[in-house]
Amino acid sequence: MKITDVQNITVIGAGQMGHQIAMLCALGGFETMLQDIDEAALDKAEKGLHSLMERWVAKGKISEDQKDAAFQRLTFASRFAESVEKADLVIEAVVEKLDVKRKIFADLEIHTPDHTIFATNSSTIVNSMLAEVTKRPDKVVNMHFFFPPLVMDCVEVVMSENTSEETAQLAMDVCEKINRKGILLKKEISGFVANRILGALQKEAMNLYEQGIADFRDIDLICKKALNHPIGPFELMDLSGIDVGYYVMEQRYKETGDPEDRPFACMEEKVKKGHLGRKTGKGWYDYEKNMVNK
Repeated sequence: MKITDVQNITVIGAGQMGHQIAMLCALGGFETMLQDIDEAALDKAEKGLHSLMERWVAKGKISEDQKDAAFQRLTFASRFAESVEKADLVIEAVVEKLDVKRKIFADLEIHTPDHTIFATNSSTIVNSMLAEVTKRPDKVVNMHFFFPPLVMDCVEVVMSENTSEETAQLAMDVCEKINRKGILLKKEISGFVANRILGALQKEAMNLYEQGIADFRDIDLICKKALNHPIGPFELMDLSGIDVGYYVMEQRYKETGDPEDRPFACMEEKVKKGHLGRKTGKGWYDYEKNMVNK
């Protein structure tokens, strides 16, 4: 299959990643369906995208006509089977839990055409762990977008030993059409490139914090002032979601059994309290005043 054969894309999961990936696909000219079993999540995604695209129009990033055309190509659906029955490419963007993703891929095998390519947006789970529940491992690939997808110009396209060159090239071509820089990795490794480097930084930051070497605010400040990072590691965890990082570490620990990969106690405490960062109003920092003011 070639890029000219890709007409319909379905994105599974309307969370903070999925709804923006779907918008990118619609802006790129694809007939796009955003699927989530949670109607409230779909409603929130639709309202959020309309608000964001209105701001893009106001800033001159896109025209009113481009915005309207994109929304004409974008539909929202709660029924799984119907949302994927005509898909040429499915991009899974659900919670970073292996069992949840495997269930989705097994269901995709049942409800999609034989030619459909399966991509996972997982930030750490290699696609071979999902491909084994399908009958088409050659058509399974990672397309790891970065948060927020409508801003970040990078997608890690990762092949397994079974991913075909045709599938990888198709994923790269989709990236080009949606105006994102695809970078092809021909060998699997948990966490890929960006998150292995970022994870090492965040792991050391939390280690320093838990040892009492420095407060998290000071660690963020040092990273910004001394290393010239735009935001500190704790601020970044709040931005992307503390639960996301927690599940990534939890999955890595399950795979390796290495105690150093176990999620930190400070992360676990935040997740149990529901203090997940900006999306909940509180994480390492408190955003509730800003949310009220908005």
